[in-house]
Amino acid sequence: MENVVLGIDLGTSSVKIIAANKQGHIIDQSSVPLTLIQPYPGYNEQDPEDWVIAVKEGIKILINRETMNDKQISGLSFSGQMHGLVPLDHAYQPIRNAILWNDTRTSKQCEEIKSKFGNTLLKNPILEGFTLPKLLWLKQNEPKHWRQLKVFLLPKDYVRYKLTGNISMEYSDAAGTLLLNPNTNDWDRAVGNQLGLGDIYPPLVQSHSYVGHITEDIKKELNLTGDIAVFAGGADNACGALGSGVIDEGQTLCSIGTSGVILSCTQSNEDDYGYNIHFFKHAMPNMSYAMGVTLSAGHSLNWLKETFFKQKSFDEILNLATKSAIGANGLLFAPYLQGERTPHGDAYIRGSFIGINSNTSEEDFSRATIEGITYSLYESIVYMRARGRQIDEIISIGGGAKNSFWLQMQADIFNAKVTALKYEEGPSMGAAMLAAYGLGWFESMEDCTDTFIEIGTSYKPNLDNHKLYNQYFEIYRKIYKQTKEITQNLLNIN
Repeated sequence: MENVVLGIDLGTSSVKIIAANKQGHIIDQSSVPLTLIQPYPGYNEQDPEDWVIAVKEGIKILINRETMNDKQISGLSFSGQMHGLVPLDHAYQPIRNAILWNDTRTSKQCEEIKSKFGNTLLKNPILEGFTLPKLLWLKQNEPKHWRQLKVFLLPKDYVRYKLTGNISMEYSDAAGTLLLNPNTNDWDRAVGNQLGLGDIYPPLVQSHSYVGHITEDIKKELNLTGDIAVFAGGADNACGALGSGVIDEGQTLCSIGTSGVILSCTQSNEDDYGYNIHFFKHAMPNMSYAMGVTLSAGHSLNWLKETFFKQKSFDEILNLATKSAIGANGLLFAPYLQGERTPHGDAYIRGSFIGINSNTSEEDFSRATIEGITYSLYESIVYMRARGRQIDEIISIGGGAKNSFWLQMQADIFNAKVTALKYEEGPSMGAAMLAAYGLGWFESMEDCTDTFIEIGTSYKPNLDNHKLYNQYFEIYRKIYKQTKEITQNLLNIN
């Protein structure tokens, strides 16, 4: 009977759990859906207890199948949705629903923070999604709740607390709060003091740190008979990078899910990148990463499908795109369906198609949408390269890595070799690797990566295609400036 570790990925729409053995092979997996609470426009919340219930249910699904049993589970760790505020009272109970990463209620608080610190804070842009503006919103808008506040956690840290009884937060997730100092690896209490936050900070630990065992009460509830060690885990993007083998200086990840990410590893605490590029701690020890975010990457393709191609599969839409030419016959798409993060940091900009004519076809709309998503990601690469990052090879994961046409397009637009993984499990794999390393199965995280990650097909850039794409890209970059005022005027009518 082989030992396994569980990698638990706490997402926004579901909890996904994988069970992996010492060879990095997936024995089984489960998924439990989550519900979003949206009381007002721009508000996105979840009940923290729903996460705990879903994690317990996911574990029960696995141990009740014939593929494995609970005695095989040696340890577990987490990947978690970033930035979400989970405020706890003195009994360590949630005071209110968690305010999530995609909640945009904090524009006023962001402006207040900028008035004190400028446009960046602790090497990061000041954006609605981060945790610090949410804390300030809670203080200003729910004073009764604020007076009850003892400590704040992030989503996966709350679930981990409920399984172990121990309060902590690890560095890769803490980096997304706007309160972690990347130079000291500690909370920047001076920032919090200027905003009147008080002493509300949890202890900090490494991503692979042992933080306890599953409590006897939880074991009894789930009918677990073995002792299961729990390790801290990491932020979803950090675990996505780890679970893709992107752990060394200069290695770069392109992840296309609902949102899109360009992430490039670095060991140095460099100057601010600007242009709303984030600078966070990796789940890999002694490593950080620069990251650009496209808010509506796969979401744009899903919008296209649901709006115009309901009867077609994503593969059929991508096949349509192959029948159009580079530049989609003069059609450009700006994927600002929900605002944009990098480089503009604008929650109010909206998307657009530019260049529609009487000959524009459904093939052109399909290709323009995919090109627009990829141009948006390329913009992050351009700014990182301008700051001295050498980005020649990129690991691609997510929806954009499941199609050879799109992978070649990434290579051509990015002007870099783009490689897919043979088997892709994303953040849940990174979480499993943290547990495997924490248990001492491997002497180093590099050894763990060599065992768990298998590289697939690579795509080399076509220089002629890159030059042609680049002409369209330079026009694409003008769309934001040209449509910003128009968008604002439209929003003001409503």
